Amino acid sequence: MSDLMKKIFAVLMIAGMGVGLAACETAEGFGEDVEDAGEAIQDSAQ
Repeated sequence: MSDLMKKIFAVLMIAGMGVGLAACETAEGFGEDVEDAGEAIQDSAQ
């Protein structure tokens, strides 16, 4: 992965975490959001 792609990925992950924290009200909800995001990343990487 190129340096530019790594930077873009890092920015998207940070932004996604911020949105996830704002969107969910409980720790359980946050965990589910993180799990969903991880699955989406895995699916897009295949």
